[in-house]
Amino acid sequence: MPINELRAIATFAKAVELGSLRQAARAQGVSPQAASQAVAQLEQHLGVRLLHRTTRSLALTEEGQHFLENTQPALAALDRALSLARESREEIAGPLRIVGPKSSFAPVLMPLVDAFCRRHPGIVPDVRLDDGIGNWVLDRVDVGFRIGVSPDESVIARRLFPIQLFICAAPEYLQRHGVPRSLDDLAGHRCSVFRHGATDNVLPWYLKVGDEIEHRYMTAALSTNDAELELHAVLSGQVLGQLANIAAAPHIRAGRLVPLLLAHSCEHIGLHVYYGSRASVPRRVRAFIDMAVERMQDGAGHVLTARELAAAAGGGG
Repeated sequence: MPINELRAIATFAKAVELGSLRQAARAQGVSPQAASQAVAQLEQHLGVRLLHRTTRSLALTEEGQHFLENTQPALAALDRALSLARESREEIAGPLRIVGPKSSFAPVLMPLVDAFCRRHPGIVPDVRLDDGIGNWVLDRVDVGFRIGVSPDESVIARRLFPIQLFICAAPEYLQRHGVPRSLDDLAGHRCSVFRHGATDNVLPWYLKVGDEIEHRYMTAALSTNDAELELHAVLSGQVLGQLANIAAAPHIRAGRLVPLLLAHSCEHIGLHVYYGSRASVPRRVRAFIDMAVERMQDGAGHVLTARELAAAAGGGG
């Protein structure tokens, strides 16, 4: 139904409720002339007279009475829908659609989702982890996480913490194959490479050389499109690999992995949270974003300090 017809019907119903077109106009924030014109146009559109009106009073015609009875349920339903929509904006409950990268991200995201649901039990998370980039609108996403800034210019991105990339190996691997002392030494080692889940392309290692970030494609002793499998292959001592801090940090701290060639580690990208318009974000979405920033802004638990890295590297750095 065109908006002018809906507005005219609402004006007609309000005029009957208040007994005056002038009062209906005041209630709807329009001029008396606009209210009168809206009802007149509605009558012309329907081809019947709805109101008997004078300068002092108005009364329903028989056709007007029938029309009012038939439209009141729809108007009441519309009022309820509008009220519920306004309430849902303020309520911290309901579905929360979250997307993020599949690679090693579940251990980062789940503690946040768990804490948020414990604080707001009415939240129903709908989480999809995928290394591909979907359509923000069609996927009806509330909050997204991405390593690197989203290419969608219609969303707002906020950086949470740096993604550190380390060359890592298990102590068992180093005992069997020795410690690489330079990037050139890597040619003689068993290296893992990662295939992007969406494109199947092999990704290079990102290495800091001087002040630049170089992309180097390594000869693969193992390739996979699953970050968890790559992590376990490195942990088992089968290969050494370049791993992100979100996967490697707890294992480096526990001594299960040794960071190598620290001078060539890099953190040129970051984890970002992204979302839609600042003005129309529902309260539940805003609250989740605020918690994400509060808990992740400094990268606590995920970002390794220079001191931690030096201690973990020992003779391998």
